[in-house]
Amino acid sequence: MVLSIDEVNDILDRMYSEFPEELFGDLNGGILLLEDALPDPDAGEDVYIMGEYCVDELGRYINIYYGSFAALLFDEPARVWEDELRTTLRHELTHHVEGLAGERSLEYKDSAQLDALRRGEDWPEE
Repeated sequence: MVLSIDEVNDILDRMYSEFPEELFGDLNGGILLLEDALPDPDAGEDVYIMGEYCVDELGRYINIYYGSFAALLFDEPARVWEDELRTTLRHELTHHVEGLAGERSLEYKDSAQLDALRRGEDWPEE
């Protein structure tokens, strides 16, 4: 079941209140839901970037890629979409908090996982 971008936006709006307000400090660009799908052409079929934490001249913000969710979860029920959205939002908020603290552990872990996928290896365990 493909959820519409408006339905996904409503889910993200509800999820926002699940997190302590302090986590959003200095996230001046907010959380953006973009229509794009962001496949990783070097990592093989069905590998999409679901979200990303960005720091640039516009500030600090999180992009969530609706098209990536639609590409991977097109036949999944709404509950799976919600679980994946929550997991992605938590992940990107972790990048934000680590970034504020000058920590890059999750960034290094993500890079290692993508490198493994690009080499054709299975998704590394947590």
